[in-house]
Amino acid sequence: MDSRMKTAPRAQDVADLAQVSQSAVSRTFTPGASVSEATRRKVLAAAQKLGYRPNALARSLITRRSRIVALVMSYLENQFYPLVIEQLSQKLQKEGYHVLMFIAEVDEAADGVLAEILQYQVDGIVMASAMLSSNVARSCAAVGVPVVQFNRVSILGGLARHSSSSVTSDNYAGGQLAARLLVERGYRRFAYLAGLEDSSTSIERERGYRAALSEAGHELHRREVGHYDFDQAQAAVRRLFSGDAPDALFAANDHMAIAALDVLRQELGARVPQDVAVVGFDDVPQAAWGAYRLTTVRQRVEPMVDATVTLLREQMQAELRPRDIVVPCDLVERATVRPAH
Repeated sequence: MDSRMKTAPRAQDVADLAQVSQSAVSRTFTPGASVSEATRRKVLAAAQKLGYRPNALARSLITRRSRIVALVMSYLENQFYPLVIEQLSQKLQKEGYHVLMFIAEVDEAADGVLAEILQYQVDGIVMASAMLSSNVARSCAAVGVPVVQFNRVSILGGLARHSSSSVTSDNYAGGQLAARLLVERGYRRFAYLAGLEDSSTSIERERGYRAALSEAGHELHRREVGHYDFDQAQAAVRRLFSGDAPDALFAANDHMAIAALDVLRQELGARVPQDVAVVGFDDVPQAAWGAYRLTTVRQRVEPMVDATVTLLREQMQAELRPRDIVVPCDLVERATVRPAH
């Protein structure tokens, strides 16, 4: 054996040098654990001198906790989700968790990545823009891994609906906000650009939109599906505005609303908001860009992320019943709807 090879320092070596117990070393490197400031300083100084680094994998074998949260995404094209990834990752890391990201197929249940996720013995799973099937719900429940659905709920009910928690915006109320604004500003032929037919967010936004239109004595004039995709949304807008065109469009998210604005202005020569109004949903950073100045319904990312982390913590620390949290949303007026007179 090469005499130059050295054995990595152990926690006991740090404890001996710092003249503390090994459990004090463990607590120092465990987020949230109780340890005095004096002890913490001694342990960190000894660890630095010895070049000691705690072994998270070894600790997980002892504690049976990996402190890993799996984040499952399937729709990174939407500018809303990079904001979610950033804030959720930062929040979990501050609480001592590591985020492991998995990509699922768009518009398909996340069954394909489930086996890989569970191999890492994750402590919890966040499903953001990914579908939770009964198979995934059953497997996670069997091994005691809590699941929180972010910005989506399982619309088909059953095990997937009742064994996972969820955090959503008040999508129904958001749809109502969009409709009431458009009616108030004098528009009369209302269209809806849906996301996916089985997406709870798109369904609830449309329900609220239709309900508020009905209350005002109107009905939906036209409807198309954009599949939350930029190109497909543009094709859908071309169909919507052929023939008896609407004069107001509510899109299920900003990504599709921006696609609609490009078609209306650049291809169809429509004046926005004089000829047609456009309202989105999310309030992504691009919505405020000077080229778009999109009027939209804002999802409050920070309270949604806070609620998600709270639910995960509750479920990971105790066997609590899953619950649903609905976060209010609000309207952001810019320049794609006529101003009030």
